[in-house]
Amino acid sequence: MTTALSTTLAQDHVHVDRYTDIVGPSNEMLGPVKDGGRIEYLTVPGCWGPMITPSIRSGHEVTLPVLVEGARVGDAVALHVETLEQTSRATTSGTHVGVEGRFISDPFVANICPTCRDAGRHFLYPDTYLDGIGESAVKCSTCHSEIIPFHMVEGYTMVFDEAKEIGVTVARDRAEELARDAREWVALTEHSTQHPIVALGKADLVGTMTRCRISVGNLGSIPAIDMPSSHNCGDFGAFLVGAQHEFGVTEEQLELRTDVHMDIDSVRQGSVVIVPVKFDGAGIYAGDVHAMIGDGEIAVHTTDIGARLVVRVEVVKGLELDGPLLLPPAEDLPFLARPFTATEVARAKALAEANSTRLEGPVLPVQVLGSGAFINAAVDNAVSRAARLFGMTVDEVKNRSTISGAVDIGRLPGFVQLSLLVPRDRLEAKGILRLVEAQYGTAAGW
Repeated sequence: MTTALSTTLAQDHVHVDRYTDIVGPSNEMLGPVKDGGRIEYLTVPGCWGPMITPSIRSGHEVTLPVLVEGARVGDAVALHVETLEQTSRATTSGTHVGVEGRFISDPFVANICPTCRDAGRHFLYPDTYLDGIGESAVKCSTCHSEIIPFHMVEGYTMVFDEAKEIGVTVARDRAEELARDAREWVALTEHSTQHPIVALGKADLVGTMTRCRISVGNLGSIPAIDMPSSHNCGDFGAFLVGAQHEFGVTEEQLELRTDVHMDIDSVRQGSVVIVPVKFDGAGIYAGDVHAMIGDGEIAVHTTDIGARLVVRVEVVKGLELDGPLLLPPAEDLPFLARPFTATEVARAKALAEANSTRLEGPVLPVQVLGSGAFINAAVDNAVSRAARLFGMTVDEVKNRSTISGAVDIGRLPGFVQLSLLVPRDRLEAKGILRLVEAQYGTAAGW
């Protein structure tokens, strides 16, 4: 499904401080931004706040999408992450369970007020307000009953130093003090509709220190059909298949996703994310920024924060992708996937010649992202994407990634980064050699 690009004059710089829960063709679109222009996003916390706000039809509150001049279905858009700055001074997070009877199929998407339902009133996506602090504070605006859709099983409240480099989880008295001024500590903006998660006042994990490494969990293009923004991926998206709410999809429709809910810590300042265009204009949106996230995000949630994010957009004509490619900062590459030095190349050439072999031409690193309902399915997805993109067999991709790459777990249950060194001529044929060389330098010594 496509639409004609806006006839509005394209801008060099587009500022975004308005939000949505659903992403897809029905969105209000901002921009367009010029090819080569910049989008500045003021994001709000992506996950836990929306999760305790039943009117939000997604586990995320993300920005409105921005159209990109010249981006057509079948192209790709490179997103250069130039600036990523944290605005929140505190956050709350933890593990969760859904509260039975307060949702249809999926508590991230279709929340209800059971009291209003039983009384014959409107009950789906109910408006709510906060009355005090703690989980009991989320109240239905109509009947005033407690209707929080999630219980935080074990949670913590974390504060950050002024430089946003260190975080510490605080004791209960301090957590409850912050909870009474939660919106300010979380840095919610005027147009955000979520309840601030710090209002829960959780303090089950106290005095724990960690380092900050800010990254963007959700960055890229809209899917070809409307989807909850948290489910624009193959793992959480699997919960939409056959769901009994309005956003239920078939297996075939799930393939229309763009897989840009990534939760990968290398999507940070200095990275380049190359995303598919499945709707004319691409519709580039952002959100779900984290102060830190360990590979796998095994608790399912981490430290949601607000942020100021600036990306430069660049259209890559004719690069048809199923899901994103990632060019992380060089220091984030797995050991085996790092570009070779001139000395290493010289030694390899000598070894090849001594064994009557001609060394393969220059190679450079690329990460192909994949998702699925579980980790092995995500790996299979990434491998098949890489094979189609670079004209390799599935077995060649597996071999290359095993001896000169890696598979890293971005998120459980199913999002991965497949790293491999790709021959230079294949990168050139796909029109991304310039981007890869700008990120990692030209292959030395070949």
